[in-house]
Amino acid sequence: MMEKIVWSGRITSVQPRIRLTRSFDESSHSYLGYCLILDGVVGDEAREFSVGLGKAAYRRHLFRVGDQVSGESLPVADERKEPVEFYRTSKLKVLARHEGESEPPPPWHGVAEELQRYRYRGYRRLSARTYASRCRSCVWGCRMPVTIILDKWNPDKKRYRFETFCYGPKSCRLYRPGPRRKVPGRGGVTWEEDDWVDEEATAHRGPDE
Repeated sequence: MMEKIVWSGRITSVQPRIRLTRSFDESSHSYLGYCLILDGVVGDEAREFSVGLGKAAYRRHLFRVGDQVSGESLPVADERKEPVEFYRTSKLKVLARHEGESEPPPPWHGVAEELQRYRYRGYRRLSARTYASRCRSCVWGCRMPVTIILDKWNPDKKRYRFETFCYGPKSCRLYRPGPRRKVPGRGGVTWEEDDWVDEEATAHRGPDE
């Protein structure tokens, strides 16, 4: 049995931890919990790293950007299916709460919402470049591991990739959609996800919601 790795550091991002499965023009989600990105020490190495938490663990501590925390985690079993490096986290401790004033959003750095709130809000595709440069610390950003089932009659044929999304207010000045997503399917056919998919998913929200 693999031993857990001890880590500690300052949180630089809190986001939902969601897995996306695509099968041509169909999709489904698994709501796994939350992702923390930290600047600190993992094992005996000082660096940036990412940790996955379950829903209950996060709601118990309500971590946010700037908090100093520690814990123990396992390396993920399959990096294609997780947005983090470590998971199955235990022995979580809050070493210090962030006391400073937060800068006005965007990006948003408060406590992340309940997972069902993200599900209700719906998302829009987000440019990977914009995510990396502007949205990586925002509670409304999300980098999802994507499993693509190439043939629903032969579900063992799969591809993997990552996609970035925004659950935040539609009026956010930092938002950029990036190119439309293309999903490969059976016999070399490709489906392109049109703009109406995002529009429909967020039609129930006003511009500032």
